[in-house]
Amino acid sequence: MSDLPENDQHMPLVSHLTELRTRLLRCVAAIFIIFAGLFAFTQQIYTFVSTPLRQYLPVGATMIATDVSSPFLTPLKLTMMVSLFLAIPVILHQIWGFIAPGLYKHEKRIAVPLLVSSILLFYTGMAFAYYLVFPLIFKFFASATPAGVEMMTDISSYLDFVMTLFFAFGVAFEIPVAVVLLVWIGVVDVKYLKKIRPYVVIGCFVVGMILTPPDIFSQTLLAVPMWLLFEIGILFGSLVSKRGEHPDDQPADDHNDQPPATQP
Repeated sequence: MSDLPENDQHMPLVSHLTELRTRLLRCVAAIFIIFAGLFAFTQQIYTFVSTPLRQYLPVGATMIATDVSSPFLTPLKLTMMVSLFLAIPVILHQIWGFIAPGLYKHEKRIAVPLLVSSILLFYTGMAFAYYLVFPLIFKFFASATPAGVEMMTDISSYLDFVMTLFFAFGVAFEIPVAVVLLVWIGVVDVKYLKKIRPYVVIGCFVVGMILTPPDIFSQTLLAVPMWLLFEIGILFGSLVSKRGEHPDDQPADDHNDQPPATQP
């Protein structure tokens, strides 16, 4: 039995929990600090996000608010979500600070590029949705409006629609990072990924069907980039050695730890 007091025996776990709480509080603080800075621009932020739809509305048509509190709460909700998205680098940095002490040096050299690329890819996915996907989708929807029907979209419904697509494309663009991680930790190898390529293509369309609104247009616009990103992941995955194959991952030779033989 250990001679240390009970509190001392549990100190490592308590220290980890304390650090985890501290880093979570930093993440929450970062979100609210960004939100406080953006609060005065809630209306402008919503105007910017709604531009892809408003530019294709019929002449004289506007977006509407069907709920009494929507004109205030909807832009506020959007600003909070924007604050969360902008705080992602801080959140990932805190996650990195928590797990980094448990990694080997060569693992850190791989993890840092993955961390940076995951941030950039997420923002790239959102930008892809805003600048390419949204205009195509809303132009199609506006042109498909039946005769005698005036297109007047509710601001709250529009926010739910675009935030779903923002999140879907942001996550979808993380596929290369996910593929590299799976290869690195040894779950799959590149040869196997190439073998299941046809099933992945089908899976991309299934995921596109689940994550996007129920129209084939937006599903295709998500599925095709997912497949291309999967191919990019295979390319970079072939450059990464499996975890455990690196010399630093191997345990020390027990024979080297034996004391030298006693000289006669």
